[in-house]
Amino acid sequence: MTLPPPVRFSPAVETVESDEQQTIADINAAFDQLLDKTAKDYGHAVRSVHAKAHGILAGVMTIHDGLSPELAQGMFTTPGEHRVFMRISTNAGDILPDTVSLPRGLALKVLDVDGERLPDAEGRTQNFVMVNGPVFQNKTADQFLGNLKLLVKTTDRAEGTKETMSSVLRGVNAVLSAVGIESPTVQTLGGAPNSDPLGETYFSVTPFRYGDYIAKFAVVPVSKGLTDQTGTTIDASGRPDALREVMRSETQVLDMVWELRVQLCRDLEKQPIEDSTVEWKEADAPFQTVATIRAEPQDSWSPELVQEVDEEMRFSIWLGLEAHRPLGNINRARKTPYEHSAQFRARFNRCPIHEPA
Repeated sequence: MTLPPPVRFSPAVETVESDEQQTIADINAAFDQLLDKTAKDYGHAVRSVHAKAHGILAGVMTIHDGLSPELAQGMFTTPGEHRVFMRISTNAGDILPDTVSLPRGLALKVLDVDGERLPDAEGRTQNFVMVNGPVFQNKTADQFLGNLKLLVKTTDRAEGTKETMSSVLRGVNAVLSAVGIESPTVQTLGGAPNSDPLGETYFSVTPFRYGDYIAKFAVVPVSKGLTDQTGTTIDASGRPDALREVMRSETQVLDMVWELRVQLCRDLEKQPIEDSTVEWKEADAPFQTVATIRAEPQDSWSPELVQEVDEEMRFSIWLGLEAHRPLGNINRARKTPYEHSAQFRARFNRCPIHEPA
């Protein structure tokens, strides 16, 4: 099958709603409640989403040489190597035992990236923030706000109740999966499989400018040590930090390799910009590899990296190049709240948040 050419980027591909700024202000207010609750509980401020990290890795990204013109865009125009930091996490805004199984997240920070920066994007990095599923659970920012308000109400409630609910929802999710139905909502509420984070594929979920074009991204495990973990589950019974412990034992013996892949938008009807609940089907828009990420065996919970990355850095899709501008309602709504959360952490913890030199 001959694929249609990729859609060229234009500001006209986005549709900005009149009430977006009010929705973003309301999201900030909800995050303030969540941040204040968790900081008082822990005596230490944590991220408003993806608060619990399971591992921090340092590695190298190699941008491939000889990419086709449609793939050699933005930071991928120039082949070469870049240092990277990877933070693997769970998506809740509070620190929960791993028996509460939620979607996994991967935040990737690529260092020493040159080019025109996005507004307010300090430093010289390109950030990617991903989850281990291809779609977002909400179509619009106001729908996300509704879920966020529910999350605020349940933050710091009895962990035992959350563990019981998670167990029930995992059963529901297994039944749905058996008949070919994937439910992001069920998984987000605690019904996600308790899978090994190292074997997961992570998706940007939302679209981005890709130089002259538009794309989504994915980070896919390809080395045998990682793919052997794909589909495996971790028993967290009686082990609140089971995922961190398992990752720490695995990363000290594995040579880890992932591919960064790009999915170019080829039809705005089939691959919409403003609705991230719609999966871009690979048959219509295949993923193509543009870079390889390698991480040598290492301690994924070394105190030095935890301090440098988990405490002193922030990850945001709005830290990067104009050539990779985040697109769509959900992405536009993520800019200010991410900044807001980092500023709260810096104030409360008296620890400046900064980009790596």
